[in-house]
Amino acid sequence: MRSFFCSFIFLLISITQTPEGVALKVENRLRSLKSLQANFEQFFYSTSVSSPLEEKGKLFMKKPDLMKWKYEDPEEKIFLYKNRILLSYFPEDNQLIRNRLTKKEGESEILALLSGRKGLLDNYSVEFSPFPTEKTNALHLKLTPKIEQDYSLILLEINEKTWLIQKAIFFDWAGNKQEFHFKRIKINSYLAENIFEIKIPPGVEIIEN
Repeated sequence: MRSFFCSFIFLLISITQTPEGVALKVENRLRSLKSLQANFEQFFYSTSVSSPLEEKGKLFMKKPDLMKWKYEDPEEKIFLYKNRILLSYFPEDNQLIRNRLTKKEGESEILALLSGRKGLLDNYSVEFSPFPTEKTNALHLKLTPKIEQDYSLILLEINEKTWLIQKAIFFDWAGNKQEFHFKRIKINSYLAENIFEIKIPPGVEIIEN
């Protein structure tokens, strides 16, 4: 019965929406944002390991090019992208790794999607592709890159009320899968400059790459 109901809802949505129309609304919404913060859960499913790697933390993003992933569980670590420099801090290893990136290297897929910098219709073939979810008001898009990239396809779960991405699933060519689930999303709230800093204690080894 539930399966029939979900199919009926999807049919109803498909009549009133088109994949291209949904993608355009998402794209416009993301491009209009000045900042975003959210709690996230990240799952990595490897073809060589039976159990997925699960991590949790907080995400902070501020345009044009500030993004901080603060992992809190099971291991504390921070990835900060700022001014084309990627800082990776691992407290347990007492190390901070600094990588200076080219513009292309710094344009990660998830950053490009969340910032709206990468046009969905320009870069992907878009279609509806429903998958199981506990969320209401959710639309699902399948993105297939028009030009070969690191990922063979991407699935997005969109909140139909806010037009924000609440789930992104990446499939690579080797069969691995990486999921990002976003909760408690706040947009255009004030983010102080010191949020995009890393406070490291004395004695931390700094590695330049």
